[in-house]
Amino acid sequence: MGQADFPPMRIAVLTETYPPEVNGVARTMGQVVEGLLARGHKVELTRPSRLAGRRDGVCAGERLTEHFVRGIPIPRYAELQMGFASPASLARRWRAARPDVVHVVTEGPLGWAAVIAARRLGIPLSSGFHTNFHAYSRHYGIGLFAGLVGRALRTLHNLCDATIVPTDEMRQALAARGFERLAVVGRGIDLGLFNPGRRSAALRAHWRCCGDEPVVLHVGRLAPEKNLRLFVEAALAVRQARPDARVVLVGDGPDAAALHAAHPEFIFAGTRRGADLAAHYASADLFLFPSVTETFGNVTTEALASGLAVAAYDYAAAHQHIADGDSGLLAPLGDEEAFVAAARTLALAPQTSARLRRNAVIVAGRLGWPKVIDELERVLAGVIAQPRRGFVAPVPEPDILPKRETA
Repeated sequence: MGQADFPPMRIAVLTETYPPEVNGVARTMGQVVEGLLARGHKVELTRPSRLAGRRDGVCAGERLTEHFVRGIPIPRYAELQMGFASPASLARRWRAARPDVVHVVTEGPLGWAAVIAARRLGIPLSSGFHTNFHAYSRHYGIGLFAGLVGRALRTLHNLCDATIVPTDEMRQALAARGFERLAVVGRGIDLGLFNPGRRSAALRAHWRCCGDEPVVLHVGRLAPEKNLRLFVEAALAVRQARPDARVVLVGDGPDAAALHAAHPEFIFAGTRRGADLAAHYASADLFLFPSVTETFGNVTTEALASGLAVAAYDYAAAHQHIADGDSGLLAPLGDEEAFVAAARTLALAPQTSARLRRNAVIVAGRLGWPKVIDELERVLAGVIAQPRRGFVAPVPEPDILPKRETA
């Protein structure tokens, strides 16, 4: 499929994170919007503004319109914001310029407002399931509310005509929890950015690598939900097997200071973006990813594309794209001993690691964004074409929505 298969669509996208913010959802949506614009579609993008007084605007040859709403930092996740707009303000905008489909990316106040407004106007409605908020809750001291969070997510997504998930594994898991109308659309990789050609001798020298010292890499938020305790355990196992190994962590977050204090021998590179981030990937050798809260895990495929030997749990992106022993090493989900053993194997068997790295690049080469945009176009066109489901009135407005219009 491609551009010729679908007529131009007017797509309203609402998201509470977007580039230049650094996280998997933001990077994914940046690629998605660029891909849709390249196919000739019009995108109306609504998101919180970090800059006071930032004005709405039209750019990208009048095919991208940006609207900014009030945002406040998410508690304990200050680099991200919740966006606030009333359903009435969105409805007024969409009555004046009706989109063909509304696509909700995040399930915060902005997402709820968009769902309510779209349902009231009978506009086709899709959503994306990007973040396991119900799984995150136990890491932030609100585990007792995990069930409530899960029910709220299900309610929001089931009000949509389709919910897009990144893997069939996730589709099955959500279907078992009562989510309806699930469609699988994979995630792509920017192969022009993430590739082994970004390897930098100067960066490795900065890490005190004079030769073939293996560099162990972690990329992601330094936060409880990323299972960093296990990353540290596995990295130390690598250093025990290869005392010359270096350990590099790219990213920032609430656990950064404690990790730095406990392990001053590790290299903390902070937040990196663009070509700088790609160079950090490609200049490493081993990628250890022990997270158990991902819906996909973009960093896994970025590591594959960069030519790293990956050890990960057998789920999400790793389950979908890694053949155990051929293009990476997989541990059964939750088996910490197996995960550490996989990391140790990568350190002790350089020939195996070299083979995994070569095969990882081959696997990643099949994961460019054009195919993903094809799949997304198919789902959105299907949502637009299907008969509208009857409006269920009244749609309850959660307490998190503002009581007055703010956009």
